[in-house]
Amino acid sequence: MKKGKKTIIGGGGRLEEIRRTARLLDIIQNIAVAPRRWTRKALAARYEISERQIQKDLTIIRYRLHLDLQNEGDGYYFRSIPRLPTLSYSFSEALALLLAARVGQTLPGIDSSELSSAIARLESLFPKETIPLLKAVTEDIPEYSESKDRLKKLTLLHRALAEKKQVKIVYRTASRGNISSTRLVEPYRIIPYLKTWQLVAFCHSRKEIREFNIDRIEKAEILDSTYEIPPDFDLDSFFGHIWGVYRQSSKPAEEVELEFEPEAGLWVAEGVWHKSQKLYFEDNGRVRLKLFISISPDFICWLLHFGWRVKVLKPEWLKEKVKEELIMALKTIND
Repeated sequence: MKKGKKTIIGGGGRLEEIRRTARLLDIIQNIAVAPRRWTRKALAARYEISERQIQKDLTIIRYRLHLDLQNEGDGYYFRSIPRLPTLSYSFSEALALLLAARVGQTLPGIDSSELSSAIARLESLFPKETIPLLKAVTEDIPEYSESKDRLKKLTLLHRALAEKKQVKIVYRTASRGNISSTRLVEPYRIIPYLKTWQLVAFCHSRKEIREFNIDRIEKAEILDSTYEIPPDFDLDSFFGHIWGVYRQSSKPAEEVELEFEPEAGLWVAEGVWHKSQKLYFEDNGRVRLKLFISISPDFICWLLHFGWRVKVLKPEWLKEKVKEELIMALKTIND
């Protein structure tokens, strides 16, 4: 490491606590969904941390959370895993529902008293030792301003995901002149991104897993036919090195290095922007951000948001691209 710089390890105690809590819950979910698949080495590689740290996480799961975690040499599994006593939801499905319910609290148009009651019931079904962990993650969900139409679609898709039922949608594809087509999809994940939501689902028309902008779904209908999410599906592997969620518009991954002015740098340092990120503080107050990503149009838009407060150091073509965009913006203003 160069003199005068230091790597940011945590980004603040509270942020590090949230990250670890989220990792613990994710480990529980991964082991529950794919028993005997995850070894300590595989988990360390999955979360890009040391096997020693993974062992500490597993110790918390086994002894503090009192989950019956076992390993007979071929990967971890739960001898028994909590299930909802009256509904056919597994531990991981109940966790997904609880997260969805917490998101629902931030949306308009929902009876908050009924939702609070539903959340309390969901929380009561988890072992009491897990409640502090659940609250640490689910209570930090950002607020979103949703239209009634989007809220209906989110509710329907979350229900389909929880019940593992196929959905017929009418989808408007922006890259094809806003032409609408009917698709049969199987929801795998529903994730917030910027000011909208994305559905990651297997599309029978394309015969592959695709992402769909929920705002472009014109109609949606839950069918009676069911499906199963493949046990080896992994969201991080699906998105790979892309920035954001738009895989179709991405390029091969490459090294990116940026330098931010002090004010912008402190704000950037507070966020987790990509799994490959490395942050450095410099003596002059500037912050450097190193990434290994597939540069997409929305990444370039993110850069332009900072204006003169960010300098592109690598790659050279990105530096020229940002310069062109800024010149065009200045020309537009002066016209």
